[in-house]
Formats: sequence, structure tokens, C-alpha cells
Amino acid sequence: MCDQPSQACCFPACDSGIGLRPPISCIVPSNLNRCHRIHATSANSFPMNEPAVSLRRSVMDRTKTVVVKVGTNVLSKDDDQLDSARIEALVEQVHSVCVSGRKLVLVSSGAIAAGMGLLGLKERPKDLPHLQAAAATGQAQLIHLYDQAFRPHGYHAAQLLLTANDFKNRSRYLNVRNTLRTLFEYKTIPIVNENDTVSTAEIKLGDNDRLAAMVAGLIQADLLIVLTVVEGLLTGDPTDPNSRRISMIERFDDELLNLVGASKSSRGTGGMKTKLEAVRTATAVGVNVIIANGKRPRVLEEILGSEDLGTLFCGEGDGLSAWKRWIGYTMPPQGRFVLDHGARNAVEKSGKSLLAAGIVRVEGEFAKGEVVSLVDQQGAEFARGLTNYDAATALALAGKRTDEISMSIGFVPYAEVIHRDNLVVISLSKTGGNWPLSRSDVACVQTTSHRQIFCSLNDCAAILENRQLILASGRLKSK
Repeated sequence: MCDQPSQACCFPACDSGIGLRPPISCIVPSNLNRCHRIHATSANSFPMNEPAVSLRRSVMDRTKTVVVKVGTNVLSKDDDQLDSARIEALVEQVHSVCVSGRKLVLVSSGAIAAGMGLLGLKERPKDLPHLQAAAATGQAQLIHLYDQAFRPHGYHAAQLLLTANDFKNRSRYLNVRNTLRTLFEYKTIPIVNENDTVSTAEIKLGDNDRLAAMVAGLIQADLLIVLTVVEGLLTGDPTDPNSRRISMIERFDDELLNLVGASKSSRGTGGMKTKLEAVRTATAVGVNVIIANGKRPRVLEEILGSEDLGTLFCGEGDGLSAWKRWIGYTMPPQGRFVLDHGARNAVEKSGKSLLAAGIVRVEGEFAKGEVVSLVDQQGAEFARGLTNYDAATALALAGKRTDEISMSIGFVPYAEVIHRDNLVVISLSKTGGNWPLSRSDVACVQTTSHRQIFCSLNDCAAILENRQLILASGRLKSK
């Protein structure tokens, strides 16, 4: 055991021990001043550490606006028919949330699955026309079941079908936000889904996990709850009995994406990887996110009651204006500007606008006013912004000083390629990369007997049966 003082971590030191059983929580400091924490627990819910309990309770106490995303598998029976009893149970919980004084938006999958059942399809269609036919048929059934379930509680179901263009176009984006805010004034529950009936590759959002994250950012929700059919983010495969539920992640890191596969759900379009990508989007703009098992009978009430369910990801992007949230985290970039080292420093660290002189290369096809990604010469993205020039013009101006531009074309339409007011340095640029911890770094481990010890990662690996949990924790990189 190492003799690192307890101030090195957020938890007090306690007795050491050997022959430990798999841990229920692991906290790995990347330095002495700041801890990246992963709190992991088995599926039968061992107690969390007190600081983690307090943090979860604080998040729930501050939550006034909630977005709930419910997946297709949560709402469907084995024969692909919608489970009306499941919808009624969900609506009962939504009613309880609203009675508590909170505002709620429901992002619901299930239209295509409902259509598959109604049309007698044995598997999800592969081609777009049949997918859209299933969506058109199923959406009517889906919203009908919701409306029937809400009416005994005095609510109406309000349907919003959206495409990527509703977020890409600033005016339509604001109209969606205003509609949702107005619906909160009435006894209505906004139910949002992607408009699969008209969506094509160009205007498709991709999956409702992403849609839910974008809606949460749009209305500045305090909490996004993603309901699926697993207990949360696990340390291993859900079918592995040794996999442990990770209770809380205080800071998202791109390395988490490497812990899960890219498989899709049996009826929907998303899997755990798409959920983590949605988490990344939501937490970057300050929204807390919980991934939890939607088939638990009272899951929403338990979550909002601060019970230790699912995996809580803490939001970290407070302070961004609505305008910059829209630029940085709503739509995917249409192209890239590759910048030299000096230009990156000017934009990222000095708060400057992007000038043409710092652009090394222009990639992609985009129009004036579209979102473009700023990357360094290694391809690492660190900012996004609205470009003042289309791709062809930007390519012609790349690497030129302002006076050279004036001499070349006779005038300078815009001094900046991207003005600082239309540019966002994204938090994702500070994550990812290789494991920064050495085997001599200190870890604080809490065992199933609730004892906490300090040791090096070397020692932890030797005394813990579940080494994967240590590795999962160790991936978190200091910002």
C-alpha cells in the first residue's frame, strides 16, 4: 500500500486489506488537485459513497425541466407490437413528474416498430420507402395510444415531428423552442419524434438518442433521462454476470466510447454507443444525463427521488449562450478548416477570430453561413463556427494575409473567415487521447465491505479480481 495522504483524493483514507472482492466504486485521480471519478456498482445496487449520493441528490433537487427519451425496445413486445400497458405505466410516471411541478418533454421512439406490427412485417425494412410507410402507419398508432393514456390524468398529447432541418435552420430552431415553451403553459405533454415519413439521408438526424440530446439543449433542460433495456453503462458486456454498473461519471471522456460496441438495438436505430454520443452532446452544454432501465416499474420517480439507478453523467458546459449552443452542439459540421499551430492558439487560447492566414487546408463542400469544424494538422477538432465564405472562396483565400487578399481580389468582404461571435471552442477538444496515468498513480478503491483503501494502480491490479474496472477508470484523461 502506498502512503499517499488522504488529501490526494476526494475520499478519506481507511484501513488497508488484501484478498479484496470486486469493487463497487473506483476513483482514479489524474493529479493531486482534481479527480476524474467513475463510481461503479453491481446490478443489485450496493450503496454509493456519500459524496456521490450528495451529488446525485443535488442534481435532482435542482432539476426543473426534464427530457425523457424512451427507446423502441422499452415500448415493444416480443412480436414488435407496441405494448399499451407499458405506455400506460410510463404515462402514469410522467404524470407524477408533472405533479411535482417539473416540466417534461417526451422523446418517444416506436413509430416504425408500431408500423411493422400493424403491417405484419417480420423484420425492419431495409429500404427507405418501406421504412417511411411503416413510420407513417405506426406514428398515428403511437400518438393515439399516448393520448388515450394521458387523458384520464387531464393531459393532451402534443405531437412534434422534427427533421435535421428544423435544427439546422436558425428560424425553425427558434420556432420549435417557442412551441415547446408555449405547450408548457397548458396541460399538454410534448411528444417528440423524428419525422421518419419524410426524412432522407440529407435531413435525417440519425436516431432519437441524438434528437433527445438536441431537444434537451434547445430548451436548456436540467436533466435528460434515456430509458433503455439495460441498467446503465456497464464495465463489460451486459450478458457477462461480472459486468458492473457504473453509477456516476462526473466528467465525460471520449475514451468511454471505446468501452462499448457499435451494435444497434433489435428494433430501433441506436445502441449504447449512440447513447454515449448523445450524452457527450448534452453534457457539453450543461445538461445532466441518466441512462437507465425503462422497464423498471417506477423508474422516473426513483431517479428523480435520487435513488441509485442507472448511470448519471454530470453536465459541464454551463455558461454557453443559446446562440453558441446552436453553433457548437446542434448540427454536424459541413466541412473543415485545418489550421496551423499559431491559428489554433489564437482561436482556442486567446479568444481571437479565425483569419485566412492561419488556414492550411480546406476540406469538404459547404456554403457561406454553414457550420464548419476547426481542426489542427493532426485532425483533432477544437472549435466550430459559422463560416463567412463558401468552400471555394475559403480555399482561394487560405494562407493569405488580409492585405494580400485585398491585392488579389480588390476588396475584402470579411476580415475574418469566422468571427469570434460565431465561434465556439468545444469542450470535446480537451478529452480523448491516450491513457495519461502511470501504474504508480494513486487510486482510491471502495470494496463491497464499504472499506476504502489507497494504492497504486499496480497494487490495485494485483489485489482486485475485476481489473477491467480499473482500466475503465484509468482511461479518463485530465482536462
